[in-house]
Amino acid sequence: MPDGNDGSESPSRLGRLLFGLGLALQASEDFRDMDDTVEYAESAGVPMPGLAAPFASGMMLVAGVGVALWRLPRLATGAVVTFLGVVTATMHDFWNADPDDRDGERLAFFGNLAMIGAALVFLRDAYR
Repeated sequence: MPDGNDGSESPSRLGRLLFGLGLALQASEDFRDMDDTVEYAESAGVPMPGLAAPFASGMMLVAGVGVALWRLPRLATGAVVTFLGVVTATMHDFWNADPDDRDGERLAFFGNLAMIGAALVFLRDAYR
């Protein structure tokens, strides 16, 4: 029986590939329009958004590729959990959003919550 560390279970491998690529592609979109990404971070009160936004996007890009390829899985999945935990609570706080933005922030919050759940499953697998 596979021990979970070699990525040999097909459903998990496919799930990790899709999850990791999704994260990496989203991060690459942030880089394509970094001015908007920085502006959004600034509007959420992120300190030093000109540094924080590119750093966070870079971290997500590298972590996503790490999950997809199952390289340094503890580091990659840990980075995803950390990133999503911080971003979900600070950037998508729909309970404080303007009424016009509340629905979009709520959707992003719950989408990130689902991704945190997936990342935690992969993090558990990384520690097997």
